[in-house]
Amino acid sequence: MSLFLCSCGSSTKELAQPYDVFGTQFSSGQNSATDTTSTYFAKNLCVTDGTDIGTDTTNSEVADGAGVFNLATNTVTYSKNIYKKLYPASTTKILTAYIALQKCDLNEMVTISENAVNQTTDSSICNLKAGDVISMRDLLYGLLLRSGNDAAIAIAEHISGDIDQFAALMNEEAKELGATNSNFVNPNGLPDVNHYTSVYDMYLFFQAALSNETFVDIISTKSIDVSYSNASGETTTQTWNNTNQYLLGKQTAPDGITVVGGKTGTTGDAGYCLVLYSYNQKNEPIISIVFKADCKSNLYLLMNQMLSGYANES
Repeated sequence: MSLFLCSCGSSTKELAQPYDVFGTQFSSGQNSATDTTSTYFAKNLCVTDGTDIGTDTTNSEVADGAGVFNLATNTVTYSKNIYKKLYPASTTKILTAYIALQKCDLNEMVTISENAVNQTTDSSICNLKAGDVISMRDLLYGLLLRSGNDAAIAIAEHISGDIDQFAALMNEEAKELGATNSNFVNPNGLPDVNHYTSVYDMYLFFQAALSNETFVDIISTKSIDVSYSNASGETTTQTWNNTNQYLLGKQTAPDGITVVGGKTGTTGDAGYCLVLYSYNQKNEPIISIVFKADCKSNLYLLMNQMLSGYANES
């Protein structure tokens, strides 16, 4: 049964992932639902009550939130504050990419606006220029490898016309994926008091994005050369490198762990963040997330402790 939501003055909208909230069965007059409904909605999700797991065996104090999610067994094997509202920094771009892959053809050409390139001097950018014409595919590489804030704005404007409308779309998509502790105001994760998510919500976004093979191909790419046209019609070529230190060979994953890729994020307010996709020694897919680590070295320290101690749990 599909669930329809209506409000005054708005049209009926069918959810992308409907579930039956009215058909729940109750047993013996108690307020505990059988698996009839909850299993259907969460059958492909890791579900937990939010209790911290494993924090006493790791240097968990170096980060505000963290989690390990086994996608084969649908279990949370490590958790710290996974429902706490935290700033996501550039891991926001996972949701931006997810929406772009839903809404756009990879061969669509995007013209870069003045607004997109109007970034602060310390901003992570792809060095795009106003008037550049580049494919959506290459923009996604710039978004996820180079972590370009200019690429994020360009994607948002191309899809929705402006940032506010795209942020509304982000929030709509987040709710459809089951996220309850998130609110977005931009596509790149630049600091804003009203721009936040949680470890668990980010797991939901990342798992959804991983269902798209193009997304996996992009986040697993170490480096790419891209060519596009500038405002004068001349060809411009750039090389964009991944910011994931596992892929760059600057960090080594624990024995038995094969890192596929992920997304980093860093701001003063968000700290050091990493959302990672890997396989354990049983060849089971694992999502692991660290939010608001106090420095880059501790980010990877905690991530390795989580992977070595809890990625093989089920």
